[in-house]
Amino acid sequence: KGIVPISCEEIFKRIEANANKNLHYEVVVSVVEIYNELVQDLLIAPEDRPKKGLDIRESKLLGIYIDGVKKVPVDSYMAIEKTIDEATENRTVGSTLMNATSSRAHTVLTIEFKQVEKVPGDKDSVKVSMINLVDLAGSEKAGQTGATGDRLKEGAAINKSLS
Repeated sequence: KGIVPISCEEIFKRIEANANKNLHYEVVVSVVEIYNELVQDLLIAPEDRPKKGLDIRESKLLGIYIDGVKKVPVDSYMAIEKTIDEATENRTVGSTLMNATSSRAHTVLTIEFKQVEKVPGDKDSVKVSMINLVDLAGSEKAGQTGATGDRLKEGAAINKSLS
């Protein structure tokens, strides 16, 4: 098993093992790709996405976040896996000699985990954690891929979006 299934299964095992009736948990996921300096939501069909991509913002309350990203509530690893499968259908891929479906973009799966504790006679206590699992784009050596034209340009600029 990979890191995504192990991490997700562990989250839900711990939720199920919780015996405290005052604790409530919420888990949401989002999936984006970073391609040619643009952030795109992989849970939105390509034809429905904004051409300029999504904006990365920062606030004192939320920290760094992606404005307008679709967040899907999930209650099991199976639900996360289904969401990942949907996102995978919308990924940007290109064919090279080394890989028929080489990923041309970095993919980021964000798992947002919220714990709400009901405190009798007081405000609820809320804790939020985020896990970002990143699948980096393929960056094979140009000579080995047989890439030309757009594939060659993509390969040369593939890691530029990470900075």
